[in-house]
Amino acid sequence: MFDAHLHIIDPKSPPWPGDDEDPPRPFTVADYRSRVAALGVVGGAVVAGSSHPRARAGLVNALRELGGGFVGVAMLEPDTPDSELRDLHSAGVRALRLDLRRRGAVDVDGLVQLALRAADLLGWPAELRVDSRELGGLSTHLAPLRRISVDHLGLAEEGLPALFDLVASGARVKATGFGRGDLDVPAVVRTIAGINPSALMFGTDLPSTGAARPFVDSDVSLLTAALTEHEAECALSRNAVDFYGVDSLG
Repeated sequence: MFDAHLHIIDPKSPPWPGDDEDPPRPFTVADYRSRVAALGVVGGAVVAGSSHPRARAGLVNALRELGGGFVGVAMLEPDTPDSELRDLHSAGVRALRLDLRRRGAVDVDGLVQLALRAADLLGWPAELRVDSRELGGLSTHLAPLRRISVDHLGLAEEGLPALFDLVASGARVKATGFGRGDLDVPAVVRTIAGINPSALMFGTDLPSTGAARPFVDSDVSLLTAALTEHEAECALSRNAVDFYGVDSLG
């Protein structure tokens, strides 16, 4: 399995200044390896968490410790220079996460311009941390982005029509965080796979910080039971390996 969405929380990484959420508990590479030992994970995407978006050193260190088959997804400010993007790419980062749910003002257009720059410079796709109910209002802003994914199945039943429209236009969707939204997960993944079998990318979302119901191993079975064998194989590995351009798995 390629775990398309996991977080490593370095105890030395400071949270976002002024964030009023309780700081999440540390979740180290050793913790992650122990937790997924029975799942046959051979690679994955280490995603910068919303509570520690600027913890770039922690992300780079996690990639170094995890080794081959793992890539990073960074959260960056719009004014991040090209030189830093190149440095992160050299360290194994392969995508940019746009946090469109953070409290307070979000410079959507600035983040989109950064994503376009990262795509032109390094071929990075953009991942959206977004409530699918907001996709309609964001459509004009997001239209220039050519390769995107949406986290956690979009979270909201009400926003599914907009999410499905994105899938029909080529967007990927993270089949992650099953305990975060109000969704009929089997029905949603079946619909997405029916629109485009290359769209779904399964991930554990470990350590599931802030989720009403954290990841459990049976979430893998929940996904596979809802899909055909070929669709499940694609969702559990092939789609994400292609999305991130992973050369080899561990």
